Amino acid sequence: MKKSLLSVSALVAAAVLASSVQAHEKGDILVRAGAATVVPHESSDDVLGLGEFRINNDTQLGLTFTYMLTDNWGVELVAASPFKHNIGLKATGDIASAKHLPPTLLGQYYFGQADSKVRPYVGLGLNYTFFFDEEFNQTGKDAGLSNLDLDSSVGLAAEAGVDVMVTDKWFANAAVWWMDIDTKANFDVAGGGHQSIDTSIDPVVFMLGVGYKF
Repeated sequence: MKKSLLSVSALVAAAVLASSVQAHEKGDILVRAGAATVVPHESSDDVLGLGEFRINNDTQLGLTFTYMLTDNWGVELVAASPFKHNIGLKATGDIASAKHLPPTLLGQYYFGQADSKVRPYVGLGLNYTFFFDEEFNQTGKDAGLSNLDLDSSVGLAAEAGVDVMVTDKWFANAAVWWMDIDTKANFDVAGGGHQSIDTSIDPVVFMLGVGYKF
């Protein structure tokens, strides 16, 4: 009877070890997808004596792609579907809108070991943001504003996140980024010439999602 119990215990232990979840290791490709929310922390020069620009939040599909250089070091590309923000002033409300894409490349460090089920990580890199479909709404047009154009931006980016393995391939993810995004808002004013307003967006981006390991 004792031999039988020992045999069963050995089989159970072997099964547990065989089914243990293996986290990220050298050579893995990690793909993550989730809901990404951009929260601008905007500031700008005074706009026509009406104060600073205001920019609202937006949520879109976030995507990240990581290649593990070692068990602890990786390189990540951050992408997303286009974000759209309303731009306004306290005195007028929304006067314009613009879309942007913020591709970001980061070097990452993952804490723990390759067989750790939970892998917190941090990253540092560069963000490139380009804007498109910039336009004034009717409120802006009625105020005599036209030809809105936002300059592209290159700046630092930092992140922190955590992956929690669910199976040997699938994992849950939570991540946050800070991005240094500075632009000039260029536009024309009827009877007032051309304006170029220095604007800092500097958003914090939050994402909750799932990932798959190849």
